[in-house]
Amino acid sequence: MTKRENLLKALRHEMPDWVPICGHCDPYNQPARDGMDPEFAKTLGTVKWGDESTVLFSRHLDIDIMDWFSGPPIRSVRKSVTFEYKRDGTDTTVIWHTPRGDLRETSRRCRDDGTSYCLEHVLKGPQDLPVLASVFEDETFELNPEHLAVLEGRRKLIGDDGIIAFPMSSTPLGMLIRAYAGVETTAYLHADAPEALRELFAVMEENFVRRTELGVQFDGDVIITVDDTSTTTISPAMFETYCMAYTDRLADITHRAGKLYLHHSCGLIRDLLSLYRQTKMDGVHGFTIPPIGNVSVGEGRRRLGPRISIFAGLMQLCDPFDDWDAVARKVREMFEQAAPGDGFVAGLFGEPTKNMHDTRRLLDECRKYQKCPISA
Repeated sequence: MTKRENLLKALRHEMPDWVPICGHCDPYNQPARDGMDPEFAKTLGTVKWGDESTVLFSRHLDIDIMDWFSGPPIRSVRKSVTFEYKRDGTDTTVIWHTPRGDLRETSRRCRDDGTSYCLEHVLKGPQDLPVLASVFEDETFELNPEHLAVLEGRRKLIGDDGIIAFPMSSTPLGMLIRAYAGVETTAYLHADAPEALRELFAVMEENFVRRTELGVQFDGDVIITVDDTSTTTISPAMFETYCMAYTDRLADITHRAGKLYLHHSCGLIRDLLSLYRQTKMDGVHGFTIPPIGNVSVGEGRRRLGPRISIFAGLMQLCDPFDDWDAVARKVREMFEQAAPGDGFVAGLFGEPTKNMHDTRRLLDECRKYQKCPISA
């Protein structure tokens, strides 16, 4: 069985030959360069979003590949909305000119790779809701030939060693929190302008559906809604109100195209899992175990049931390695909780506080438990 076939079996909640361990590398998640093999450091180069770094990182460690590609090869087309950029040092202000008025946001670049954080969200109050809705109404999508060529090259590069995942927009609620309004403003809108908020979400949903219907036509294996859902930002009641029907709608689109639909949640999700179980999602990606998360793999399997798979990060990599016995015990416990091994994938991300020697040491510990079925 190829790595690709084995990984797809695990994500379908079937019994694989071995528990897949998938690498991940991006500007946030990359190993420390000290002690790194000079040839590999040269090959890896400067890590950028959507580049080949995950493939190179995974191949270097001889683990499974789930390439977090930069999305399906489509691009946005607009008729009326335009964007005006004003730069002042590391700050960039964008003025959104729309048929219903202007919006404004400001970000600050904090790294040379272009990573930035928000200083001023575009959505500031109820008066901005119809203006933002007009932005999504104005947008259509078309094929991006240049990106398609990159996708075809990436598929050849990966071959049978893994799969391609298309990260897509999150739920409308998730996008409002992450990109357009932030937690505080979203909470006020939820309390003070619920009907207007629902009207915006309906427009956003149609936009995201159009994007997904086009995106699933291309050569990816998995669609991932990058929601970052966490009870620190989205309560179970809010998820039930705004996100469950939408999740099923996108899952149906994805399933009709013969692909898998995963929901990315890298946060405190224990109290959301019973709601996830009621949806048509195929798996929870970025399932975060303690000490960063608040739910173990074992409890997650019980709460999610026999149909939804778990893609869990190896959070043991965040532990100090001076007490290796404790790290090894956590690894053993995680794999025992994943027994017999169906519907479970471990994610080995690049951790900036750990070098490749540390990463390999953790990987070697995990390899002791990869053979399926796992004995609890």
